[in-house]
Formats: sequence, C-alpha cells, structure tokens
Amino acid sequence: MVDDPADYSWSSYQSNGLGKRVKLLTPHPQYLKLGKTDEERQSCYRELFRYQVEGKLLDDIRKAANKGLVLGSKRFVEEVEALTGKRLREGKRGRRVGWRKERDLV
Repeated sequence: MVDDPADYSWSSYQSNGLGKRVKLLTPHPQYLKLGKTDEERQSCYRELFRYQVEGKLLDDIRKAANKGLVLGSKRFVEEVEALTGKRLREGKRGRRVGWRKERDLV
C-alpha cells in the first residue's frame, strides 16, 4: 500500500501519531490511555507502527483472521475456547480415517 503509514490518506495515523487536527476524528478511549499528554500519546502510537509484520507471522495472522481462529500459544487458545465454548483452532480436514468401516457396521 504505502511505505509510511502517514502517507495513507484514510488512516488516523496523521492525527494519532503526528498530531494533525482532523475535525471528523474523535480520540478513542484506548488511544487516550497511551499517555497523559498529546506528545506522549503520539509517541506511543508511533511506536506501535515502528516494525513491519512479515513472513510466517503475517501469514498466521491472515489465516487466523480469515478463518475466525485464535492466534496464540496452545494454553491461550484453550483458555479462549473454554471461555467462548467454541472451537477456535484449525482441525484436520476431511473425514476421519476408518469412517467407512463405521458406516458398514450399522
């Protein structure tokens, strides 16, 4: 898309990260918690975009987002599944091995 988040015209980065006043933008409560002053908040916000996500991590994030899965450690995924009552990790695709034998027994 762009090399610098400030170059993307539809992003709130110019306001949140650089302090540009935008009449249409209302600061989000989470943004306001980044610091006590405008300068602190802008500095913390810029730090969020300091590094690019690439390679396998980017692929894993896309896969989880596209499939509605949880991304994290095994323990974290299990805890989220327990809280939601839903399976949120990828399962094996296709039918179970031996499903035809089970069908023939009925």
